[in-house]
Amino acid sequence: MQEALEKLVDQNAELLKQNAELTTQISLLHKKIQFLLGRMFGRKSEKLSRDQLEFLLTGLDPVDDPDDDPPPSAPQPPRSRGKRERKPRLPENLPSEDQVIEPEAVKQDRSAYRCIGEEITEELDVVPTRYFRRRIIRRKFVSKTNRSQAPLIAALPPRLIEGGYASAGVLTDIVLKKYVDHLPLYRQEQILRTRYGIELSRKTMSDWVRVVAEWLKPIYNHIRGELRQSAYLQADETPVRYCRREGGGSGQGYLWVYHQPGGNVLYEWHTSRASRCLEGMLDAFRGTVQCDGYAAYASYAKKRPDIELAACWAHVRRKFHDALQEQPTLAGWFLNQIRLLYSIERNLRGRGPGLRGAVRSAGSAMIIARLNTALKRKLGQHRPTSEIDSAIRYTLSLWPQLTRFIEDGQLEIDNNLVENAIRPTAIGKKNYLFFGHPEAGERSAILYTLLESCKRRGINQQEYLHDVLSRIPSMTNQQTHELTPENWLAAKHADQAA
Repeated sequence: MQEALEKLVDQNAELLKQNAELTTQISLLHKKIQFLLGRMFGRKSEKLSRDQLEFLLTGLDPVDDPDDDPPPSAPQPPRSRGKRERKPRLPENLPSEDQVIEPEAVKQDRSAYRCIGEEITEELDVVPTRYFRRRIIRRKFVSKTNRSQAPLIAALPPRLIEGGYASAGVLTDIVLKKYVDHLPLYRQEQILRTRYGIELSRKTMSDWVRVVAEWLKPIYNHIRGELRQSAYLQADETPVRYCRREGGGSGQGYLWVYHQPGGNVLYEWHTSRASRCLEGMLDAFRGTVQCDGYAAYASYAKKRPDIELAACWAHVRRKFHDALQEQPTLAGWFLNQIRLLYSIERNLRGRGPGLRGAVRSAGSAMIIARLNTALKRKLGQHRPTSEIDSAIRYTLSLWPQLTRFIEDGQLEIDNNLVENAIRPTAIGKKNYLFFGHPEAGERSAILYTLLESCKRRGINQQEYLHDVLSRIPSMTNQQTHELTPENWLAAKHADQAA
């Protein structure tokens, strides 16, 4: 009887333990479902208003820090009190066409009326793209005095595709529609057929894009060389599917993106996400690479003592934002401290490295110290599978890299600039879904590099690409450095000044 009772007690204790574990697991799964639903259908912004943060922080003081004064900010330039100039809705250099409308009575007897003024109504109009056939006519001549002389004919200007019928204009149009307007080639094929009656297959256009990328590759290599000579790069990678040549199906490839703040951006295509993919770009680089916490960067940096890593505070903020629903008060406190860091950075935009370093040492360093104390104090106090514990451990694991921006005024606080460079590729791959084969990834990397570098410098992409494709067939490889977006823009400004 006693043994049976003890057995029942043990079974009951075991059931209670299983029940507690299942309850915890169900709660965790429920939170994950809510988190995923929020990601799918909720607000995507990580911004919290000041009122939200103050509400979350009510009653919490995780770190008793006597130096809890607001951080100093950079001196602000005096604000102009004048009225903000309103930009014209239409640019001044936009071509104009006038349509004059007169009363019927005036048309019938113009001599009976005198014009005393006019009223002008402006509207924006558009003429659809006009395709036309250009015929290059080269006349032949023979000498009247020397009949034995061979006929004379002008040489055909160098062309991108010898023997083909693609002009620089139509190639520019196809490339911009695919890589800027995100219009896949099969849609361009349909538009040409249905709207203009032009039969141009996507296979032909794909071959043309390949030729354009081959012509532009020397310029791409110049940009790569310039970035390697810099002392600071931001790096990130984004996945893109591609069709395999052998075995069928598709594989997972990556566009690795390198960006110099205020300068060019470069894309590299690899069919892997391994650390060896960094070798091509970073083998000749010496300086600081700012990246997220992906292990490939740390693995590569271990072999390169001349490369330092800097981390991204936007990723840290994202981690604590994900924990906000689970631990609103504590996560809100950390988010408020990060908000203070960003408020200082907001005042430092466009300032030189010296001023940035001085202000960060005076203000940001104090917030960093307070965050470090709080993180160490809260470490291990929460369930290991919780979002807040993951955020705390993630932040502490990257702490030396996260604080590097305090020491170096040229560094940004986050990697957002290079993530912005990824956005066009993200929109594009939603439309074209995958690269046709691995070599197409390299072509796309070349074209994205030039077009996005133009965008960063405020260059009209259509004007740049058409000019480059018109000139490059008659240039040597030693001259192609003149066509990088930076040098092209400088030459344009020099011509305008002259």
